[in-house]
Amino acid sequence: MTTVLTCLNYIDGRWLSATEGSTLESRNPALVTEVVATFPRSSVHDVDLAVATARQAYHSWRKVPAPTRAEYIFRVGELLLQHKEELAQLMSREMGKPLTEARGDVQEGIDCAFYSAGEGRRLFGQTTPSEMPNKFAMTVRTPVGVCALITPWNFPVAIPCWKAMPALVCGNTVILKPAEDTPACATKLIEIFAAAGLPPGVINLVHGVGEEVGKALVEHPDVDLVSFTGSSETGAFVGATCGRTHKRVCLEMGGKNAQVVMEDADLELALDGAVWGAFGTTGQRCTATSRLILHRDIKEKFTAMLYKRTSKLRLGAGIEADTDIGPLINEAQLQRVSSYLDIARAEGAKVLIGGKIASEGSLKNGYFFQPTILDGVTPQMRVAREEIFGPVVALIEVSSFAEAIAILNNTNYGLSSSVYTRDINRAFTAMRDIEAGITYINGPTIGAEVHLPFGGVKNTGNGHREAGTTALDVFTEWKSVYVDFSGSLQRAQIDNRS
Repeated sequence: MTTVLTCLNYIDGRWLSATEGSTLESRNPALVTEVVATFPRSSVHDVDLAVATARQAYHSWRKVPAPTRAEYIFRVGELLLQHKEELAQLMSREMGKPLTEARGDVQEGIDCAFYSAGEGRRLFGQTTPSEMPNKFAMTVRTPVGVCALITPWNFPVAIPCWKAMPALVCGNTVILKPAEDTPACATKLIEIFAAAGLPPGVINLVHGVGEEVGKALVEHPDVDLVSFTGSSETGAFVGATCGRTHKRVCLEMGGKNAQVVMEDADLELALDGAVWGAFGTTGQRCTATSRLILHRDIKEKFTAMLYKRTSKLRLGAGIEADTDIGPLINEAQLQRVSSYLDIARAEGAKVLIGGKIASEGSLKNGYFFQPTILDGVTPQMRVAREEIFGPVVALIEVSSFAEAIAILNNTNYGLSSSVYTRDINRAFTAMRDIEAGITYINGPTIGAEVHLPFGGVKNTGNGHREAGTTALDVFTEWKSVYVDFSGSLQRAQIDNRS
């Protein structure tokens, strides 16, 4: 057993307990008897304090030159490099993902820091000719204000960085509300932001329960923007509330992603992508491959290959070097995944491998579920349409490329997609016709890079994108500026031509 960490809120540059003094625990999902950390169960009073602090800091932070704001974020990146292994070890204990993946999670935060810092010397607007003589026209970006960032547990460093770093470079102040399952990771991350020298109140951390703290942030009248990553059900509430209160809102929600494998594909390459996409992070990614759409000519062979590879995957604690698949995050998620196996069997799907809670040996002490392949799945089944968020992949057989694309699109989600083929015409047709925010050709559905837009269509999001330069459009407002140096009144939109 290791030392139990004590997490606190971070408001106005100070580490504080919750106003009402209540605390909660986070536990190691691979060993549920191990308490990783205690953290505040904050209330609306703590939210009020954080929002007031962020509002006050905003007035001065927005006036700091953008290149200077970016230098703080660059320092955060340097500190993340120094603390990468420490953060990865903590993440593996608290969230459960294998160390190699945890290191990648932190590296994504590092990449985001250095990328976002570069935008501090761009934040480009536009100049454009005026229709009037002796008149100058341009656009500039201005910050939005106080931003509430509500983040999930599956990427407890990367996703807060995706949101906070561009928000801060753009001149906003932020309040991070992390998931209840990963408070220690969030606390360590904010310690690094604080060590980088950010002024008090510019970045704040409020722990607590989503239905209490998250809801209070979403409804708070002095919060100008909410950036939320999580379930489509919660996202619908966030979007409706922000619409009613005239807040800007960015939603990144669920996915039911598919990998298509055509008869001309490199099957070994497609197998690598399928295993990584379906079982990486124990399937707990919004971009996870939950459907494999297989051409009938290769279906039998590819299924046998997938079965053989899956049977060799090792379940275990993320901190163990030979672990391929870690635990699910908590008991509720374990029972959710298990319930979907009951649904699959009732609908007539065949469980080829897995399908049960893992209870052998030390696995009984954690939230482990066997990597699972479902065969005989049809597009109408719930397991082909609903997000399971676990190590479960459904096999769907098709007889043509057109049928594969139609089935891939036949979902309420549209985040990530993948097609394995050697046919260049099929590849470009897929890029044109797939209804998703991300399409990979001959690569798995997971693997986004920080300098490209991230997000999806349909119930996956509300049209905004994270990462890349498109993140700047989330965290800035456009202002049009006209400078008239003619010395006389010139009336635009009036017909002055004769």
